[in-house]
Amino acid sequence: MDSMDDLEKQLICPICLEMFTKPVVILPCQHNLCRKGGTATSGGRFRCPSCRHEVVLDRHGVYGLQRNLLVENIIDMFKQGSTSSKPEPEKRKEEAPMCEAHAEERINIYCVSHGVPTCSMCKVFGAHKDCEVAPLTSVYQTQKTELNDGIAMMVGNNDRMQGIISQLELACLTVEENGRRQKSLICEKFDQLYNLLEEKKRSMSQKVTTEQEEKLNYIRGLTRKYGDHLEEGCKMVETGIQTVEEPEMALFLQAAKPLLKKLTEASSTAHLDKVEHGYENMDHYRVNFSQEGKALRSIDFADGKESDAVLVETR
Repeated sequence: MDSMDDLEKQLICPICLEMFTKPVVILPCQHNLCRKGGTATSGGRFRCPSCRHEVVLDRHGVYGLQRNLLVENIIDMFKQGSTSSKPEPEKRKEEAPMCEAHAEERINIYCVSHGVPTCSMCKVFGAHKDCEVAPLTSVYQTQKTELNDGIAMMVGNNDRMQGIISQLELACLTVEENGRRQKSLICEKFDQLYNLLEEKKRSMSQKVTTEQEEKLNYIRGLTRKYGDHLEEGCKMVETGIQTVEEPEMALFLQAAKPLLKKLTEASSTAHLDKVEHGYENMDHYRVNFSQEGKALRSIDFADGKESDAVLVETR
């Protein structure tokens, strides 16, 4: 099996990065390539992708180069041997997209230097002739893994976001309950003083209500912000899953890189505030009227004398 693998590596065209397809031609430097990978016009020139030796073609172009019948026979024997030992691979349902610069060439390699899929002609004669290239399959697997990792990170981030929203909702309930409880206690204390402390009761009750609403408004505002961030993250996860399921490698690679960048940016929550510990506490409005009660009990209302001013202590 290892010898067959080594042989297969020797039969890879240095331009299209796939196994040689007939006819195979011999360059002056004795290296081989598929004739379809060197469809230059008459009088063209290019550098051998294996040794960088400059090849000058006559008016016949690559059709003027000698065919390597030995390599073609070896390819036939290799394919027969591999066909008998390996199951027939499933045919792709969709063909790779065609190159914009060379309408008759499929996009079948990846330019590592520029980070884009391209075709064999672009590697030999076009914009990527001096670039480093790699097979689509290897780059496809690498970037698919990166995108899957980005999606997993986004899913985890969304879970954390949902947890924060649940905590915020619980904080709202706690603030509401503490506010109701404190207002009830304050009313009970003030009702004991009847009309004398009625104004003070209304004043303190309003303070609690105001702070309660301020805190609720702040927390609800944070809840909306986290909800919006969660919704955006969920949409991005959906987009990522759709991209991962894209069967065509070139189309996938065209969408994967910008989507990875968006996933990284969307995973940050540094711009979102967080509720400080104890923020929902309302106990600072606790009241104690023990001293005032003593003062009131000491007043002899029957003689009509006014007592000293009663101080309301809040703490």
